[in-house]
Amino acid sequence: MQQLSADITLENDAVLLRPLTAADLPHLLPFSLHEPELWKHSLATAAGEENLATYIEQAVDARRAGREYPFIVFDKKQQAYAGSTRFYDIQPTHQTLQLGYTWYGKQFQGTGLNKHCKYLLLQFAFETLGVERVEFRADSTNEKSIAAMKSIGCTVEGILRSHMPRVSGGRRDSIVLSILKDEWNGHVKEMLAGKLR
Repeated sequence: MQQLSADITLENDAVLLRPLTAADLPHLLPFSLHEPELWKHSLATAAGEENLATYIEQAVDARRAGREYPFIVFDKKQQAYAGSTRFYDIQPTHQTLQLGYTWYGKQFQGTGLNKHCKYLLLQFAFETLGVERVEFRADSTNEKSIAAMKSIGCTVEGILRSHMPRVSGGRRDSIVLSILKDEWNGHVKEMLAGKLR
């Protein structure tokens, strides 16, 4: 598996993904202040300016340590910043990583933006980094997120019971899904490319 380079920019005609930096706080602050429910199912909340600053700082620190690679998402069609996503739990020795911490403002949901982002990220992971497996996780009650993952070609593997604490209190069961390199090359890439609009 190739190491993640210093700066990665992924783009097509619909979206641009570039490294998230501390200077991006103003771009994401409107979501943090006006759409706090975006993090209802998340393990870390970015609702409120202080939480958003911490969220970005921790993501940037994790990138510096080589554990994660966070992106800010720019929607070219709406000419606006839309949200964030990242590679995390990057394990070069095992040729695996996870793809998550994905959120978009409400006006960008259901527009096809997510499929464009996932296509670029999966293509980069499998074809440039050379990973063998990309894993996805979500709160097992987050039906919208689970449906989105299935729609891009993910296979459900199972449930991790009482897996993580919820921001809102209590503990969550986490659903685990994945796409394997053979699946990407065999049918998922072509299927997902056909859904881009």
